[in-house]
Amino acid sequence: MDVGQLQRQLVDYTASLFNEKGFLDDQFTQLQQLQDENNPDFAVEVVSLFFEDSDKLLNDLARVLEQGSVDFRRVDVHVHQLKGSSSSIGAQRVKNVCIAFRNYCEEQNAEECLRCLQQVKHEYTLVKNKLETLFRLEQQILAAGGSIPMME
Repeated sequence: MDVGQLQRQLVDYTASLFNEKGFLDDQFTQLQQLQDENNPDFAVEVVSLFFEDSDKLLNDLARVLEQGSVDFRRVDVHVHQLKGSSSSIGAQRVKNVCIAFRNYCEEQNAEECLRCLQQVKHEYTLVKNKLETLFRLEQQILAAGGSIPMME
C-alpha cells in the first residue's frame, strides 16, 4: 500500500472514531496537537500511560467490588481517577460509563456497580484496540516515508 493510501485510511479511520462511534472527543485532537518534532511520540506516550493506569485501576476496582462488604468510597475514588484519565485523552465512551458508575457508587448499589465495571472494561478494551490500530497505522505511514496528516 502506498503512503497516500495509508494516509487516507488513517484519516477515514480517525474520523470514524470521532463521528459514528463516539470513541474519541476533541480532547484527543488537542493531545495530538501537542506533538511536534521535539516530541513526536507525545500522544502515544500519554495514551500508553493511560493504558497502564487504567489496567491497574480496573483490577483494583474488581478487587474492591468482590469483597463481601464493599467500600463504595474507595470504588468511587478509583472510578473518579479512571473518569479523569479517560477524559484527559478523549476516551469519551469510557468517561461516560464512569459517570453512570459514580452515580451507582453514591447510591451504594453493588449490583449496578458490578454491571458498570463490566461495561467500563468493555468500552476500555474497545478504545484500547482502536487506539492501538490508529498508532500502528501512523507507524506504517512513517515507516513508508510519509507524514501523519493533521485532523481538522
